Formats: sequence, C-alpha cells, structure tokens
Amino acid sequence: MNPILTVNSVKLTINGKPILKGVDLVVNKGEIHAILGPNGAGKSTLAALIMGINDLKEPTDGEIIFRDKLLNGLEIYERAKLGVTLAWQDPARFEGITVEEYLKLSGRNNPELDVVECLELVGLDCNYLNRFVDETLSGGERKRVELASILAMRPELAVLDEPDSGIDFVSMEDIANMIKTMRERGTTVLMITHREEIAEIADRATLMCDGKVVQTGSPKEVGQKFKTMCVKCEVRNPELVGGE
Repeated sequence: MNPILTVNSVKLTINGKPILKGVDLVVNKGEIHAILGPNGAGKSTLAALIMGINDLKEPTDGEIIFRDKLLNGLEIYERAKLGVTLAWQDPARFEGITVEEYLKLSGRNNPELDVVECLELVGLDCNYLNRFVDETLSGGERKRVELASILAMRPELAVLDEPDSGIDFVSMEDIANMIKTMRERGTTVLMITHREEIAEIADRATLMCDGKVVQTGSPKEVGQKFKTMCVKCEVRNPELVGGE
C-alpha cells in the first residue's frame, strides 16, 4: 500500500471540549475511502483540520501528513498547492461568476483542462457555461458544478464532505459515477458521510464515533456496524467507543 494521507493520534480540543480524541487514519493513494458516522462524531471537524479551514490549522496534539509533508500549521492555499482540496458541505455559490469562469479558475494549473468535458462528466451540458454559480442553480446543479470543478482541478486528494441536505437532488448512481471518475483521473477521494449507502461506493471505510475511530475495513462490514449500533443511538453508544 502507498499512503497519501496519514493521520497520527490526532486530538483536538476547542474551548476546553475534546472534539477529536486520538484519531488514527491512513488513506492509500488511488483509493476511495469513506469516513462514516453519526452527526457529531467529529467527521467534518477532521475534514476541516485536514484542509485547515474554520481556523483549524493544526491539531491540539498529533500530526497530519500528506505524502511526506506535515500539514500542521499550513495555510489553506499551501495545502491546495500541495494537491489537497475540500468540497464544502454547502454546494458552490459565487455571485457574478459564470460556470465557465469558475471551472477555468479551478483548472488554471491543469494544462489539459476541458471545461465542457468536466461538465459532461457530472451530467451537465455546455448550456451551463454561461449560467452563474448562484441561487439560480438548484442545490443539485451547484453540487454537480462543484464536482466538475474538482475534475477541472485534478487534485491529488479530494475531501468530499457530504451536506446534510441538497445531495438528495443527485442520484446515488450519479454520485458513484462522479466519484469513480475522479479516481480514474488520478484523484484519491476521502468521503465524509453519515449514510451507509454512500459509503458503499468506497474501497475502504472507517467508522467514527464520539471523536474516535471505531473500525476500518470493508464498506459492507463498517456499514453494518453503523446500521446496527449507530443509527438507533440518539446520543452515543458507550460500548462502541469503549466507554462505561
């Protein structure tokens, strides 16, 4: 295996409250890896920490390594230059920017950029080129445009943080095809989700609960544990994370 992202014993405390409690994670180059877990498990916080957004530039303890480069303390643009990008929970929306301009901006370092092809790969056509990336597009359309921008960018690692809403406008088959296309184009994909049917797209899956990694394995095995132990839990499963 060839790790592209390694999270070593990462802890994060915010305002005295522990959010991440010693997370260990390895994402291999070229794979689709899902992080599955209920709301509040720490999944999106981990994604933000990997990308350095929301003032989360480094963990309280531990380290995040992309290839052989320590990400701790780096600015967002520095991580992006290394080849890491994050798709936001909310679909893309930029007032005054057309879809074509947005894709060209995203793919400015990609000499093979074909904006029409990027749109077609996410189920949109060239009629969208002159549309604005704003509220005139539906949530599903903006999510497709955002995924097209990742295809245009061709990052080495894409972290896809699933929104709580809006993704339902895109079919599971389309989501699977778009993510697999990213992988085929050389992008390793780390998916953050609370839905086991999305995790099934992955090659491997990791289950998180209460700021900890519970299990990493096949999406089927991890999804089964999620369904049987997490979905029915309104707060936490102490037996799942080793509590009392």
